[in-house]
Amino acid sequence: MKIYGEISKVRETVKNWKRKGLTVGFVPTMGYLHEGHKSLIDTARKENDRVVVSIFVNPMQFGPSEDFASYPRDLEKDAKLCEDAGVDLIFHPEADEMYADGFCSYVDMNGLTTELCGKSRPIHFRGVQTVVLKLFHIVTPDRAYFGQKDAQQLAVIKRMVRDLNVDTEIIGCPIIREEDGLAKSSRNTYLSQEERQAALILSRSLKIGKELVDSGETNAAAVKAAITAELETEPLAKIDYVEVVEFNTITPVDTLTGSVLVAIAVYIGKTRLIDNFIATV
Repeated sequence: MKIYGEISKVRETVKNWKRKGLTVGFVPTMGYLHEGHKSLIDTARKENDRVVVSIFVNPMQFGPSEDFASYPRDLEKDAKLCEDAGVDLIFHPEADEMYADGFCSYVDMNGLTTELCGKSRPIHFRGVQTVVLKLFHIVTPDRAYFGQKDAQQLAVIKRMVRDLNVDTEIIGCPIIREEDGLAKSSRNTYLSQEERQAALILSRSLKIGKELVDSGETNAAAVKAAITAELETEPLAKIDYVEVVEFNTITPVDTLTGSVLVAIAVYIGKTRLIDNFIATV
C-alpha cells in the first residue's frame, strides 16, 4: 500500500492502473477511520480491482465555530486499518495541495442543501461538493462509496454527479452501528461516558419512528412528533432538527410516499450527532 500526499503521484498511479484495464473504487474520508469506513472499503474491495482511500480533513466544509481544529486525526491507525482491509493507495494531502493560493472556484447547489444540516451549517455542503468533485478529478474512480449515515450528503453527491456528468457511479452503503445501536461516527470520541449513554436516545427515537412507519403511518407530522417526544425524554439532548423529506430531493413532505428520509440531528452536550432511516412507502 502506498501513501501519497501529492496529486501528481495519485494521478500517475491511477493512470497506470487504467492502462492495464483495472477498475478503481474510491472511499473519500476525513480519517479517524472506524468500522463504518471499513464497511465502505470492504464493499469497494469486492467490486473493484484497486481501491483508493482519501484522508483529508477538509477545512472548507467547517464553519468558523465548528470543530475543524479538534477533529480527531490518527494517520498511523488509519493506515493500518486500510492496509489490513486491502487498500492499494491512501491519498493524504495537505490543505495547500488541495487549495492553491488564490483558490476561488466552488461547487454549489440549490434545493438539496438548504434543508436538514444545511439550515444550521450553511457553508457545509458547498465545501463538501467542492472537495469531492476535486477528489473525483484527481482519482477518476469508476465507483465511489458513501455511507447512509450522512444521507443528505449522499443525496447531494448523487445529484452533483448527475448534473455535472461525472463519470463515477455513486454507491450508498448501510449505516454501521455499535452493538447498543449508536451509529458509528468519528465524533463519538468527543462524548463523555455519561454523554455516550445519553446518545443512545438517537437510535431509540428513530426505532419508534420506524415502527410507526412500518405499521402504516403515513402522516409525517405524527412520525416527527413521536420521535421528538422520545428525544425530549433525555435531559442531555438538544434537538437541532427532526425532519421527514423526500430522499432524492431533500424536500419536506406532509405525507410519506415513495422513498422517504427520516433524519435527526441532536446535540449531546456540545457534540452534534446525526442519524436517520430511509423508508420506501
